[in-house]
Amino acid sequence: MKPPISSSSVHIRKARLSPYLLTLLAFIAFVAILYGKDFMWIFSQQLQLHADQGQPVSRTEKKWEKLPFAIGETQEGCDVFSGSWVRDELTRPHYQESDCPYIQPQLTCQEHGRPDKEYQYWKWQPRYCSLPNFNATLMLETLRGKRMMFVGDSLNRGQYVSMVCLLHKLIPEDEKSMETFDSLTVFTAKKYNATIEFYWAPFLLESNSDNAVIHRISDRIVRKGSINKHGRYWKGVDILVFNTYLWWMTGSKMKILLGSFDDEVKEIVELSTEDAYRMAMKSMLRWVRKNMDPKKTRVFFTSMSPSHGKSIDWGGEPGLNCYNQITLIEDPNYWGSDCQRSIMEVIGEVFSKSKFPIAFLNITQLSNYRKDAHTSIYKKQWNPLTPEQIANPSSYADCLHWCLPGLQDTWNELLFAKLFYP
Repeated sequence: MKPPISSSSVHIRKARLSPYLLTLLAFIAFVAILYGKDFMWIFSQQLQLHADQGQPVSRTEKKWEKLPFAIGETQEGCDVFSGSWVRDELTRPHYQESDCPYIQPQLTCQEHGRPDKEYQYWKWQPRYCSLPNFNATLMLETLRGKRMMFVGDSLNRGQYVSMVCLLHKLIPEDEKSMETFDSLTVFTAKKYNATIEFYWAPFLLESNSDNAVIHRISDRIVRKGSINKHGRYWKGVDILVFNTYLWWMTGSKMKILLGSFDDEVKEIVELSTEDAYRMAMKSMLRWVRKNMDPKKTRVFFTSMSPSHGKSIDWGGEPGLNCYNQITLIEDPNYWGSDCQRSIMEVIGEVFSKSKFPIAFLNITQLSNYRKDAHTSIYKKQWNPLTPEQIANPSSYADCLHWCLPGLQDTWNELLFAKLFYP
């Protein structure tokens, strides 16, 4: 049934649009229909910004083509990344720290003396719907004969370990293994002929911080156009989860190498953080377009993980941080000073031009509320503590990484939702 003709449509008809403009509009409509559903998450921050500025925002959802692995669809009007945390002692945590031998000692908070478990009992509740329950059996059956890989920094490694912990109990002891080969860590589920992998590449591009063990370098240098240095290890993956953010935050401009690290005389230029990050995003999307099949594979990108290094951000005392924090931030509009909105804008700008459907895991806002969930002082320390540090725990608290079980299990629940219910 044809819709009634409005006065505006009559006006457009009288204007007689040129054939070239009509062709362009048809192409834009085609792209929007094909990829609109996943890109809605990418633009959520920018859409909200426009709304805050009083600019009109269209939230009309487009039809979408069924994506690989999808078994359903997110219900109408549901933004799984917008909501609040609710206490849940019935279904949380999904596993016990002591039951998952794959958690690194930098994330085992109970083993290292954390006196409370409050951080384990929170469930993310979207505002207008509910997250589908994480189904480990479905996840493993979907991975049968396939590879899933997390690529990025230590925060993505935490999400990777969380995924392994969520799944490994369904696999007999003699049917699973975890091995590390330089930058690549591989968890194998032999029964399913499946692997869940993590690849260390904090910038995605080649850098002087690529050593998986020795990478704590203050003068960071990233090589332009070097995505294939790492990308050759990502080929053949069926589900790929990227992240990169923290390592770009140097507090100054980024150093970009134009030649090779092997050059005797190195040509280095400096770019703003935003321009350098934009360069990396474009390289990543080019690699995805050339090496991933949108009819068979899925690609995800996890947004910035917040830190809670300044208690004044949430109204606390100056000079303190996440240490000894056991409550959540209740202000729904809270946004930490460490999370650069300009980076979110770069992601929206670059991803909007992608010819490959990227699913955006917008974990930033919901993680911003969780100042209680960091490893803080309850982890294996890299170096022996000094008397001054022992006297002042806030001085060595880790407000970047997260205890497991904990917040990053929710990140994987969101990944599960976007994988099966785009």
